[in-house]
Amino acid sequence: MAQIAFILLCHKDPEGIIAQARRLTAAGDYLAIHFDGNASSDDYARLREALDGNPSVTFARRRAKCGWGEWSLVQATLNAVEAAVAAFPRASHFYMLSGDCMPIKSARYVREFLDADDVDYIESFDFFKSDWIKTGIKRERLIYRHYFNERKNKWLFYASMNLQQRLGLERDIPADIEVMIGSQWWCLRRQTIEAILTFIRSRRDVMRFFRTTWIPDETFFQTLVRHLVPDREIRTRTLTFLLFSDYGMPAVFYDDQFDLLISQNYLFARKISPDAKRLKAQLAELYVTPDAQFQISDEGRNLYRFLTGRGRVGRRFAPRFWESEASLGRERELMVIVCKKWHVAKRLTERIRQMTDVPALDYLFNEDAAELPDLGGIQTTLSKRTRHRRALMRMLFDYHGTNRMVICIDPANIELLHDFCSDRCTTRIIEIQCSFSDDYLAGHAQRVGLAGPATPPETLARLLPTIRFDMRFESEQIRDADFPNLTRLREDGPPEENATALGRFLDMPADQAQTLLQIDYLFTD
Repeated sequence: MAQIAFILLCHKDPEGIIAQARRLTAAGDYLAIHFDGNASSDDYARLREALDGNPSVTFARRRAKCGWGEWSLVQATLNAVEAAVAAFPRASHFYMLSGDCMPIKSARYVREFLDADDVDYIESFDFFKSDWIKTGIKRERLIYRHYFNERKNKWLFYASMNLQQRLGLERDIPADIEVMIGSQWWCLRRQTIEAILTFIRSRRDVMRFFRTTWIPDETFFQTLVRHLVPDREIRTRTLTFLLFSDYGMPAVFYDDQFDLLISQNYLFARKISPDAKRLKAQLAELYVTPDAQFQISDEGRNLYRFLTGRGRVGRRFAPRFWESEASLGRERELMVIVCKKWHVAKRLTERIRQMTDVPALDYLFNEDAAELPDLGGIQTTLSKRTRHRRALMRMLFDYHGTNRMVICIDPANIELLHDFCSDRCTTRIIEIQCSFSDDYLAGHAQRVGLAGPATPPETLARLLPTIRFDMRFESEQIRDADFPNLTRLREDGPPEENATALGRFLDMPADQAQTLLQIDYLFTD
């Protein structure tokens, strides 16, 4: 019967990893763990202390410092695979997992499934002919050398690529391989894993090539398996149930989705919500139930497409069924600057970026040209950002690797404030109350299309009181909403009072906030 060595890549939640390791090994499986070299050394020590005595658990000998899209993710996988091959000679299959994966079948079912067909399970679609890549660069991932991380050093990433393009520094793909692409969540037989390890020791040219490609975890194993294994012994699919929206956002599973998950034609599922404690307990119990029966309906993907489609046109079947990343996260702090004068708020965010390590973004829900990283397409238009605001914010927290973030919102967007304040994260708001001269209001009327250069002065004179009242009304709405953690910074307010308000908003000492506010031109129009 199949013996599985799970390859677990993880970077947080040591208690969850310990529980997962004990659950899998109690059912007779093996586990090789790679814990990110960037992660807490205390967390790693806790893992070693809890699991070193378990003969069915091993750790990668070297910990790579992993970065999204980098070769380091492949190196981490190889480190864990080598440890598993050496430690578990009886393992017949090697199965890639992440820390938020859970089994959705019993251990007996999983082994019988793998025994039924002597094949490898890995997505491997033709890199150039398939439409697996939906957005972003494609052939540039391969033909140019990538030394910088697009998420961490966006400017350098694209500057380097553009320079290579201008200088004609395209490189050839190794002639005897056909590059494939697919999900990183695979299950491979022992003979395939051993063939890959032998190949990488002898083919340094291929290793050099993949080390400087972009997002090689989607191409490296997918290409080598197709190169080394006959087509008849490959099933081009993953055994891990995972879903992505049109914008590249992963669907998260919750407590009410147990029956849905176990009816899918998959062995594991990703991502299980950290808050889905009942679902995790049910799946853990299911894995060690030898006589569990499963009725496979496999409707998950079609149901997801249908329900998200209804959501896009306002006809969702239920208030939350397949919400993707429904909460920003209980541990996170979202700090919102509300100001009608956008240039004032932008001066403050620039100062925050200069003097703190807190990411501060400008009017991302108001300006099409807001400076945002590539998040799979969700950031491309204002309508997408607003429609998927919580998912967008969660992706931005993940992109910047932080639990604290500042954004700017126009006071007209009060529905966004209500939404963020109802989230489980901590939301703090500071309203910057500015004075509005007639000249400023006239300029504002032109900027928003209420007036033009040729508008008669008398028409403008009748319009300005209405605009002034509208701005006052927006401020009153914010006050009447009684938002928790709301403070105000006033243009005509005493400096000490404004510093206290900003300090409370940013959770910093008042003297530091006073230094941050020392901008002579903050309120200048």
